Amino acid sequence: MDTVRGGSRARGLITVLTALAAALLLAACGSDLGGGGNEGEVTTAEATGTVGGELVISQWPFYIDRNTIPEFEKQDGVKVDYIEDVNDNNEIFAKLRPDLQNGESADRSIIVVSDWMARKMYDLGYLQNLDKDAIPTVNENMLDSLKSTSIDPDRSYTVPWQSGLTGLVVNTKEAPDVTSINDIFDPKYKGKVTVLTELRDTVPMILQGNGIEPEDATTQDWIDAIDQLDEAVKSGQIRKLTGNDYTDDIARGDAVIAVGWSGDAVQLQADNADIEFVKPEDGCLLWSDNMVIPIGAPNPDAAYAFMNYVYDPANQTQIAEYNSYITPVKGVQEIFRKETPELAESELIFPTEEYTADCSTIDNPPAEGVQEVEDRWQQLISGG
Repeated sequence: MDTVRGGSRARGLITVLTALAAALLLAACGSDLGGGGNEGEVTTAEATGTVGGELVISQWPFYIDRNTIPEFEKQDGVKVDYIEDVNDNNEIFAKLRPDLQNGESADRSIIVVSDWMARKMYDLGYLQNLDKDAIPTVNENMLDSLKSTSIDPDRSYTVPWQSGLTGLVVNTKEAPDVTSINDIFDPKYKGKVTVLTELRDTVPMILQGNGIEPEDATTQDWIDAIDQLDEAVKSGQIRKLTGNDYTDDIARGDAVIAVGWSGDAVQLQADNADIEFVKPEDGCLLWSDNMVIPIGAPNPDAAYAFMNYVYDPANQTQIAEYNSYITPVKGVQEIFRKETPELAESELIFPTEEYTADCSTIDNPPAEGVQEVEDRWQQLISGG
C-alpha cells in the first residue's frame, strides 16, 4: 500500500472565489466539454453507513501533507492507497478510460481532476452523483462561493479539493528579471523553459501575453498561440512540454522558468529559496481541482468519510499550510490568524481581489473550435 509519496515539506477571499465561480459559470456556457450531455441514467454512489476497508485515491503530487492520511486512517479505520499518478488531466483520463468504459474504476474510489475534465468524464457517464446526505461536513463548510459552478451547478458530482493560480515558477537567481509570460521566449533563456501539456493552462497564458483576453479569443487566436509555441519548441527555446513533473526540471536546474502552478513553487522553496511563483504582469489563470467518485468505485463510504475529514477546518488547515493552494473550506483563515498569522495573509492561499484582478477563469476555446484547437495542440505535443 502506498500512503503519501513524493512532495517536499512546505510553509505555509471569498471575494476572489465568488468572482471565480461567477466567471466559470459564464466560461462554460456553450463550451463543448467533451460529452454533449449525459444521456444515460446517472447512478448515485449510495452510502451504506459502514466505513472501513481500503480507499484508493488518484491524486496530483504536492497536494497533501504527510500527516493527514495516517491521521484519517487512524480515525476512520480505513487503509488508504494514495497514488500520485495524476500528472496531466488527459494522461490520467487515457490511463483509466479502458476500465471506466467497462463500468470499472481500476479500484479507485476518488479521482482528483480539473473542472473541465470532471465535466467531460461526467458527460461520458464515467462519474457517479454524490450521496449528499453522506457528506454533511462538506455541505456545511464549503465556501458559499463554490457551491455552484458552471460544470456542476448543484455540486451533484464534484467536491472541490483546492483552487489555485497558473503563472510562472521561476528560479529568480538564474532568471531575476522575469515579469511576463513573454519572457519564456527571451533568447537568453533558450533551452531553460518548460510549459505545461495542459492546453487550458498554457494557451490562455500565451493569449494574455499577446494582449488578448481569453474570453475574447477566437479559434484562430488559439491556433496562432499554439503555432507560436510550436516555433519555440522546434527552435529549442522551449526545453519541453511537461505535466506536473515540470517541478523536477526546476528542482534540478534544467529549467529556470516554467509555466506552472502556485502551490508547487512554495513547496520547491523548501529545497531552493530562489524558486518563486511569479504572477505575470499580463495576468494569470484561476482554476479548481475536484474530488469525484467514478463508476464502479468499490468503497464510496470511505470516499465520503475522507471528503468529510478534509472539509473539517482543522484538518484542512494542515493541508493548506502544506500545499499553499487556495482552500475551499470555511474557517481556515481564522485558524491561521490565531496560530500562523503570516499564512492568513498569504496571497496564494487567500488571494485578494486586487491580486487577481487581471487573472482569468476562461480556459476553453470557443465552442465551435474546440476540436480544431485540441487537434492542433495534440500535434504540438506529439511533435507533429
